[in-house]
Amino acid sequence: MSSSIKPIPEGYHSVTPYLIVKGGAKAIEFYKQAFGAKELGRMTAPDGRIGHAEIQIGNSRIMLADEFPEMDARGPESFGGTPVMIHLYVEDVDAVAKQATAAGARELRPVKDQFYGDRSGMFADPFGHKWNISTHKEDLSAEEIGKRAAAVGH
Repeated sequence: MSSSIKPIPEGYHSVTPYLIVKGGAKAIEFYKQAFGAKELGRMTAPDGRIGHAEIQIGNSRIMLADEFPEMDARGPESFGGTPVMIHLYVEDVDAVAKQATAAGARELRPVKDQFYGDRSGMFADPFGHKWNISTHKEDLSAEEIGKRAAAVGH
């Protein structure tokens, strides 16, 4: 490997979510409308499914593809839901929550101030993925978070 080649490519972080969905092209459009995503590229299979695509939300990239059951690639809808949640930090959680629901997201937990210093809410996108959308409001010590958690019964 050449010393000029970076082991983590420019523009990527150590962890990059890879979402599998039914309806990849529709998902990309939803993420653009809901979260201001920018499409960085896509490769379409001969049958029209998206074999691989990349979007960027804020400073983070997300890879995605259509379901390919023949390759054991299935989205949340094929499993009846997902155990995974994506945490998305934004400048204005209230504005992004309205934007996301207008684009078709379903509110699972309304946006409110949280004991740990974030204002956040949880949403499900139309493709079965869960998103916890937050704006950080307060820097708190672990001790203060613990006191607040106890006060609200967590």
